[in-house]
Amino acid sequence: MDGNGRWAHSRGLPRSMGHRRGVEAVREAVRAAGELGIQYLTLFAFSSENWRRPHDEVAELMGLLRHFIRRDLADLHKEGVRVRVIGARDNLSDDIRSLLEEAESLTRDNQRQTLVVAFNYGARDEVARAMRRIAEKFAAGEVSLEALTPDYLDAHLDTAGIPDPDLIIRTSGELRLSNFLLWQAAYSEFVFLPCLWPDFDRKAFEGAIEDYLSRDRRYGGLSREIAS
Repeated sequence: MDGNGRWAHSRGLPRSMGHRRGVEAVREAVRAAGELGIQYLTLFAFSSENWRRPHDEVAELMGLLRHFIRRDLADLHKEGVRVRVIGARDNLSDDIRSLLEEAESLTRDNQRQTLVVAFNYGARDEVARAMRRIAEKFAAGEVSLEALTPDYLDAHLDTAGIPDPDLIIRTSGELRLSNFLLWQAAYSEFVFLPCLWPDFDRKAFEGAIEDYLSRDRRYGGLSREIAS
């Protein structure tokens, strides 16, 4: 969800206003995904690299997270949305960690849709943390060398039990993954949109999905036409 700051700058507004408008785009995306029957929606809300931003901006982002959960959690729960949070939690403040845990606990049994929030998330950090857990098991003799397969690593990632993404959408015209779901994106389709995140609406969402549906996903095999 890229481009909040540039959206605000282009309008002569403080960056905080871009982030606040970005939260409205989040609400619209979650609502549209539910109406379109998308069962899993992952939002890259705050990366592990975002701590490098100015203190005031980080504080604003944390405040928006608090506001979003307190305002929207009850509605998400009512709509049958399950919230999953991926990312490291050991360096989060106690109140933020408690809010994330509350969101997961309250919605744990919901089945209509899963909203995955990547918060304090970085794909390299995710893989490194998974490898540390596996290494501890290996050192304790709990797992053999032969058992260390891609599926075994997958089961130790933050996204364990969540399907790999079919489609990854990035806004603002940037053409890179920026440390997002590197392992899980092995066979994902990508759509890069020029619009800034605060301008991302249902029309843009549907357009990205239409683009995805027109593609022939081969997973290393033959295209449908050649195979037939």
